[in-house]
Amino acid sequence: MSRPTLPSAPLPATSSPLFGFPAPDHDHRGSKNSAEQKPEPLAPSKDPSCKSSCASSNLSPCIISQWKKEPPEMASNNDPTVISMIERHLCDLPETNTSDLKTLTEEAVLSFHNISYQETVQSGFPLRKKAYVIERLSNISGIMKPGLNAIMGPQDGSRSLLLDVLAARRDPCGLSGDILINGKPRPANFKCTSGYVPQNDVVLGTVTVRDNLEFSAALRLPVTITRDEKRRRINEVLELLHLNKEQNIKPRSKELRKRTSIAMELVTEHPILFLDDPTTGLDLRTTTDVILVLRRMSKKGRTIIFSINQPQYSIFKFFDSLTLVASGKVMFHGPAQDALEYFRSAGYNYESHNNPADFFLDVINGGFSNILDTEEDGHEDDKYEELFERQYQVTGKLANMYAQSPLYSETRAILDQLLGEQKLERSSAVETTCVTPFCHQLKWIICQSFKNFKGFPWVTVIQAIITVILATAVGTAFRVLKNDCIEVQMRAGLLYLLTIFQCITSVSAGELFVIDRVRFLHEHTSGYYRVSSYFFGKLLAELIPRRLLPSTVFSLITYVIAGVKMSMKCFFTMICTIMVLAYSASSLPLSIGAGENAVAVPTLLVTIYFVFMLFFSGLSLYSGSFLPKLSWIQYFSIPHYGFRALLHNEFLGQNFCPEHNTEEVSRCHNYVICTGEEFLMIQGIDLSSWGFWENHLALVCTMIILLTITYVQLLQVKNIRNF
Repeated sequence: MSRPTLPSAPLPATSSPLFGFPAPDHDHRGSKNSAEQKPEPLAPSKDPSCKSSCASSNLSPCIISQWKKEPPEMASNNDPTVISMIERHLCDLPETNTSDLKTLTEEAVLSFHNISYQETVQSGFPLRKKAYVIERLSNISGIMKPGLNAIMGPQDGSRSLLLDVLAARRDPCGLSGDILINGKPRPANFKCTSGYVPQNDVVLGTVTVRDNLEFSAALRLPVTITRDEKRRRINEVLELLHLNKEQNIKPRSKELRKRTSIAMELVTEHPILFLDDPTTGLDLRTTTDVILVLRRMSKKGRTIIFSINQPQYSIFKFFDSLTLVASGKVMFHGPAQDALEYFRSAGYNYESHNNPADFFLDVINGGFSNILDTEEDGHEDDKYEELFERQYQVTGKLANMYAQSPLYSETRAILDQLLGEQKLERSSAVETTCVTPFCHQLKWIICQSFKNFKGFPWVTVIQAIITVILATAVGTAFRVLKNDCIEVQMRAGLLYLLTIFQCITSVSAGELFVIDRVRFLHEHTSGYYRVSSYFFGKLLAELIPRRLLPSTVFSLITYVIAGVKMSMKCFFTMICTIMVLAYSASSLPLSIGAGENAVAVPTLLVTIYFVFMLFFSGLSLYSGSFLPKLSWIQYFSIPHYGFRALLHNEFLGQNFCPEHNTEEVSRCHNYVICTGEEFLMIQGIDLSSWGFWENHLALVCTMIILLTITYVQLLQVKNIRNF
């Protein structure tokens, strides 16, 4: 493919007007201050049918008339519905009424005006970091109507970034510009009133396709909608995506997970759907099926906006709108069928056997294929330097060429007319709103967690078998070693092993909020639930079966086999103490694992903590107390409080030297402890009731503090830039 010199003069008008709008009489040049320039007003339409729309939408009569007279191929002929929205560009969020559930229920036209996005990057040593501001998007404008709106470009992150900015999925503090829906500003909770399918599917693979859809419908639709209506919507979506035969199958394959992700967004019936590279990792057949599904949705008046990388021609031909972005700048924005003629008119030769999508990317990349074919192998370093230099030059020239083209002038005039003379209240803050109450969200999160728990039957069975075998081995060992001479030490050692079991098994609790991190961010951002609902729901659904049942089974089997005799009151008190110890120990890895940098904090740290604390607790068992110089460690030791509570419950009131056993005891040369109170006094444990409950109070306070830290970290994680 030959690459001529880019023209500096404006290009001739393209063969078809942008999105069905006629070209204006004036030539409006694009610049950074173009949003402040007011174009010559277009002549009002004489169509009487547009008056009612104008009265309700506050848009220009001409624009409304053009929407009604010349709808795009994929759009229906219904009048666009006015949407009360507010775009903001400051970091403080004023109170906004987002309780109107009727917003975004009909066709929607999304327009973006002079969008720029900056990111602050820090580099250097921890104490001498320097901050740099990088402009990722620069003065991007365009309009997306009902239909298939594709965003293409090289893999420099621009296309996904533009999609996320339009979908309100990026940190708004770096955003400037205006984003309108049907000529009205976007609301702060736009991400909750539009659909978004991330590139990495976040569906739950341990439950069925229908279960995933029911979860989405239950939490994203108001509770005022009846179950029959929700079931009807689910059935319609399953039929639309051809999931009827697979609705009771767990989504394990890439293709099924992708269609399930789309289905979960369609249940809410939002008119705007964003998809980040929906065909990534799919074969040609599956990719075609996904695009055809999106096309069927667009025919029903949905505005589908998606990023995509080098689609085949069989896919490209379905696109209604095409936006080419590279290095944060727009290379082309307009009808997809006009893109080829646009580049041809600029002097680029298109070979008939070439794929248009590959042709566009080849032009944007500076004709890499020609350089790679013609350069000699001995000059690879110079070759790649030339590649990057040419790409930078070509990107700038293509952006200037588009900014000077009549195509951009037409778009600019339409966008300025949509923006009108509105005085937008500016704030960059975004918020998440939920349509269901706390209790409703808590119930569904618990139900979904239990279904997920049932999705791993073999894991549960294996854990149960290991627990039974370990308890049997410990109980048998203590029964074999049982001796009246060392009854006190043996029983104290048994309680020490119970403490070790609770602490070591609690280390795995740190994965609770790490495994589902990506799904939590997506679902919370999309308005499924609040952070508080997710936090308490996961604790109740995951920790109770994973901590209560194994601990109870282990303790019961061990005590029965070891032949320990104790009253029912003491046994249930012991179980209660073990539960408090288990939850307190589990809260430590939870507080570490919930943070944003949890991956960098290995589980080894928690394990080391418990090993050291159990070591000191073991020393106190034989020495009677902590070493004087290290006595302060006990106040930071979770195992210490649990072990002391178990000792107090076990030994208070016990007599190990009954009268009928005096003869046997007399043969024990070093046996001096006959009562439990004597052993507790040696250990320095208060014999009063407070000596028992002070340990529980310390464990509960520790648990509350660590779980509060966990919750605060979840609140910070939800503010991550890319949802």
